[in-house]
Amino acid sequence: QVQLVESGGGLVQAGGSLRLSCAASRSIFSINTMGWYRQAPGKQRELVATISVGRTNYADSVKGRFTISRDNAKNTVYLQMNSLKPEDTAVYYCHTDLPPAWGQGTQVTVSS
Repeated sequence: QVQLVESGGGLVQAGGSLRLSCAASRSIFSINTMGWYRQAPGKQRELVATISVGRTNYADSVKGRFTISRDNAKNTVYLQMNSLKPEDTAVYYCHTDLPPAWGQGTQVTVSS
């Protein structure tokens, strides 16, 4: 079992940047895929980005603006978000595939 804690959300103007962090309660070395999802008010939760060994995957809406990375030594996954848009406003959640786990979420609000 693993617990995930997100941080780094906040309020930013359009065009700005934020870096989200997801700290795991134990080593993530053996966890294959970690990812970020988001859920905007009234919408379903959607995939933002995932990272596996040697591979990353991004939603089309964030390609070229967001970068996912992981630091196994720090048991942490990051999401660097640049050129933020108002439509990026959502609660962002960290996720692991095995063992399956979700964080509590961190709010990102982008003002126009």
